[in-house]
Amino acid sequence: MRWDVVVVGSTNVDLVLTVARHPRPGETLIGGSGELFAGGKGANQAVAAARLGARTAMVGAVGGDPNAAVALSELTAADVDLEAMARVPGPTGLAVVTLADDGENTIVVVPGANAAVTPAVVEAARAVVGGARICLLQAEIPLEAVTRAAAIAAAEDVRVVLNLAPACQLPIATLRLADPLVVNEHEVALLLGWLRAEDGPSPAPAVTGGTPATHAEALAAARALRAYGVRSVVVTLGRLGAVGIGADGEWSLPARTVPVRDTTGAGDAFVGALAAALAAGHPLADAAATATGVAAFSVQRLGAQASYPWKDDPLP
Repeated sequence: MRWDVVVVGSTNVDLVLTVARHPRPGETLIGGSGELFAGGKGANQAVAAARLGARTAMVGAVGGDPNAAVALSELTAADVDLEAMARVPGPTGLAVVTLADDGENTIVVVPGANAAVTPAVVEAARAVVGGARICLLQAEIPLEAVTRAAAIAAAEDVRVVLNLAPACQLPIATLRLADPLVVNEHEVALLLGWLRAEDGPSPAPAVTGGTPATHAEALAAARALRAYGVRSVVVTLGRLGAVGIGADGEWSLPARTVPVRDTTGAGDAFVGALAAALAAGHPLADAAATATGVAAFSVQRLGAQASYPWKDDPLP
C-alpha cells in the first residue's frame, strides 16, 4: 500500500475568538483575541495521523483566496500528500470558533470550497483512495462524496473509518461499510433516532432514550448500531472517555485527566490517531487507548492541528 491513511474530507481556516464566557442570544461581548488556525475535520484528522508517523494523503479542496495558504500550512508541515487537493474558485472553508475560559467552544462552519468535493472529485482520486490501508471519512463535505469514497474504498479492499460528524443521515449501506463507525454521545443519539424512524420496529436491543451519559448507556447505543449491521462502533464521551464494540468484544476507556485549555479539534485528534493506530495493525481497543491519550494531549494547547502531538511526544 502506498498510504497508511487517506482522508477524504474538509479543509478550513479556523477563526478562533477567545471570550470569558459564551454570549447569550442578542448579547455583545468583548473578546480577548482572534487568531487564524488551520482546521476542518478532514484536515485535522489527516494532520493528527501524519504527526504520529502514518503515511497520509488528503483528498479535498481549498479556494483561491489567501486563506488557502493558512488552511494547508499544517498539512504541509506534517508531510501530508496533497496531490489530490483541488483548487477551486471562491473562498476556502471557514469555521468561526468561540472559545470560553472553561475550554468549551461553539463552532459555526461555512463550507466554502468544501462544497466542491463532489463524487467526481473523489472518483478522480480513486488511485489515491485505493492505495491506502485506511480511508478516513467525515461529513463536512457533500454526503454524496462521502458515500462514493466509502464505496470506492470497500471495492478496493481498503478499511473504512467513518466519523459521522457533524451528525447526518447517510444510507445504511454506507454505515455498514464502516469499521469502525465513530460517533460522539450526541451523534449516536441522533443516528439511532433516524434509523428507527426509517425502519419502523427496531431490530436493536432497547436502549434508554436520549443522549448517553454513562459508559453503560453508550455501550447500549453501540450494541443497537451493531444490530443494524454496523461492523464496529466507537462512541466518544468527552471528559468521560470512550467505549467501543466490535468482533473482538466490548471495551470502555476513561478519559485522561489533564488541565483543559481548548477542546477545539480534540475529537478529530482522537479519530486521526485511531486511524493511524489501526493502519499500524493495532486492535480497535488498543488504538482507542492511544487515541484517548492523543486527544488529552491536544486539549492542553490552543487550536486544533497545532495542538496535536508528534510521534515522539509523550502522551498523558
